[in-house]
Amino acid sequence: MESLSGHLISEGFDVISASSRKNKVLRLWDMIFTVLKHARRTQYVLIDTYSTQNFYYAVTIGNICRLLKIPYIPILHGGNLPERLRKSKRLSWKLFNGAKQNVAPSGYLLEHFRRSGYNNVAHIPNSIDVELYPFKLRSSVKARLLWVRSFAEIYNPTLAIKIVEELMNKGIDVELCMVGPEKDGSLERCKKLAGEKSLPVRFTGRLNKEEWIQLSESYDIFINTTNFDNMPVSVIEAMALGLPVISTKVGGIPFLLEDNKDAILVDANDKEGFCNAISMLLKDKEFGIRIARNARKKVEKFDWEEVKQLWFEILKA
Repeated sequence: MESLSGHLISEGFDVISASSRKNKVLRLWDMIFTVLKHARRTQYVLIDTYSTQNFYYAVTIGNICRLLKIPYIPILHGGNLPERLRKSKRLSWKLFNGAKQNVAPSGYLLEHFRRSGYNNVAHIPNSIDVELYPFKLRSSVKARLLWVRSFAEIYNPTLAIKIVEELMNKGIDVELCMVGPEKDGSLERCKKLAGEKSLPVRFTGRLNKEEWIQLSESYDIFINTTNFDNMPVSVIEAMALGLPVISTKVGGIPFLLEDNKDAILVDANDKEGFCNAISMLLKDKEFGIRIARNARKKVEKFDWEEVKQLWFEILKA
């Protein structure tokens, strides 16, 4: 929510954020304390809502908001939220049906929530400041791969390592850079796998936006290996930068990307599909240029100047 908070502040809204604490218990207490402390002067509580354990943060804050009669707006991030709706029907209904509005960044979640009987759902895409992302057209493409995500099992980062190994077995000169923080031990597993096989993989850890945008200039193809997804900002950013995107077609991805028009889509965990897509981009430069241009044109619709009016309709109602 950091980007949204900054944008809303720049538009004149008074925004208080919680929480940056890494310890889960302390984070929850910080959220609860912040809501209670500012309850009397709060018009809305925006709740980042995910599908895994963090779902219960949203449930707890939603309960407090209803008790205090503060309107709240869950922002639906979890690519596996449809499964959460099925498994936790009672908790989900209390949280989402009790909201002033639910905000779905993707058509995927909008569709699933409406099918599940929720009528208070609005579609507002994740936004970026497009002008901050210099578009670089890659007329000469090599297998220089970039992966940007938190190292968590649901994002299947080890698949990226296996793709590099397979490309090397095919005689393709390849290198991979993986950007992102550790979440559940996946980073260490990736490092171990790459080290055991002596693969050309670079791990940068967490980078700020400016750092990874600069880094992206040295790479030619963006790969998104996830098993669950909604509307990943990292993919939108890659599209803005002119990196041809190859992604699994899971969750909300097909609502964001159109196969062979502004990206290449493959099945989940399909190592061979990724390798074939990379080979296609290496052989057909014009194809890569075409999908990169189409992708940039699409993400210009996600610029904050376009998206902010949708937020104003909710927050100024």
